[in-house]
Amino acid sequence: MKDTPGWASPGSAPSDGRQPGASDPADQPADAQPEGQSAANPPDPHAKWSKEQPPPGQWSAPAGPQHPGQTAPQHPVQPPPPPPPGPGWGGRPPAGPYGGAPHGHPGYAPYPTWGNGWGGPPPAAKPGVIPLRPLGVGEILDGAVATMRTYWRTVLGISLTVAIVTEVIVVLLQGLVLDHTTDTSALSDPSATLDEQTRAMRDVLLNSGVLLLISLVGTIIATALLTAVISRAVLGKPVTLGDAWRDARPRIPRLFGLIFLLLLIAGAVGAVGALPGVLVSTAGAVGGGAALSVFGTFAAIVVALWLLVRLSLSSPALMLEKQGITKAMGRSAKLVRGSWWRVFGIQLLALIIANIVATIVLVPFAFAGAAMSDSGIGGLVDGTGDYGWTYLIISGIGSVIGSMITFPIAAGVVVLLYIDQRIRREALDLDLARAAGVQGYGSPDPGTTSGS
Repeated sequence: MKDTPGWASPGSAPSDGRQPGASDPADQPADAQPEGQSAANPPDPHAKWSKEQPPPGQWSAPAGPQHPGQTAPQHPVQPPPPPPPGPGWGGRPPAGPYGGAPHGHPGYAPYPTWGNGWGGPPPAAKPGVIPLRPLGVGEILDGAVATMRTYWRTVLGISLTVAIVTEVIVVLLQGLVLDHTTDTSALSDPSATLDEQTRAMRDVLLNSGVLLLISLVGTIIATALLTAVISRAVLGKPVTLGDAWRDARPRIPRLFGLIFLLLLIAGAVGAVGALPGVLVSTAGAVGGGAALSVFGTFAAIVVALWLLVRLSLSSPALMLEKQGITKAMGRSAKLVRGSWWRVFGIQLLALIIANIVATIVLVPFAFAGAAMSDSGIGGLVDGTGDYGWTYLIISGIGSVIGSMITFPIAAGVVVLLYIDQRIRREALDLDLARAAGVQGYGSPDPGTTSGS
């Protein structure tokens, strides 16, 4: 019986001791045999094989089943050495049963799967301060700091200018108006009446609200200008203060409208939460009204927080997508949907870090200003000090330095969160790669997934 074509091993004897293609001598007629040879002396089966054969033991037969009449290989089966690993990958999968490719298909190159000794996907392109793929918490914070470090002239110039203007307004307002119209002594006086304490608390809240509003306006302007810087930093493109101003200036009025609308929504939610308690108290049930007011206020805070986080990406959507106010709010709600806790946690972490940094910077200046004033440090510690211009100016310098550092962190986290959510949901990394001039990014090579 003849060998099946393609299964015989070169360099070893045919399976039945005959040369492939040769007929059995016993099947030939007697007159067809060469002279001098008889059936008793058959010819050497290797007589027509070349004298130069491959060295034995270096070729292996397939491990498949053998046909009838086929004998085992004469040499031990030794699999060929594995090919060297490809560049950038941790190794190749083990060879299949047919000697090379896995799964028994010669020449088959499977798509890679992570794990099992593989080194993972190739690194994502990074033309700027972040890699073009979904970001982790550390990468978002690092991108905000990297923007400040790489474009420090532009970033610190914007932050310092906005912080100085804001703090000058705050110091003048405190020194000329608020300190003369606010009396907080009732808060530390045990003999003060409830009305006096309520009035003092109302003044404190009013003054704090005014100062917070001024700081919020400064933060809005800084965020608008820094959004243009961060968007170019992601692409690795240079940006100057003039470029940032030209990009942001047409959008600033709408940004103020957006912030005003967000504050209006938060105030309306708070009013709705407190209204039932106020109505019950007005009807005469003071105890029940107070309890209902506390519950309503707590519920309003929860709802307002949920809404503000849901709409927290409206600012970068408005600035970068050139959207209107309502459309920007809709875009933020769509991007945050399903990721509320992640967005909330990252922004809360950035807020805590920014406040810690601002406090570390501000405390030495506050103590220095208190030491140079008449009330001294003791008045600052117990809250009974009456400070003048010296304390306001020195503590204002500390506030400027703190804001110069915290403005880029706060703005950077919000903008990079927006970019990260768009990469995860809309494959924005492909558009960013094309805008940055990255060659071949997003091509459908085996084993690569854009934005993963």
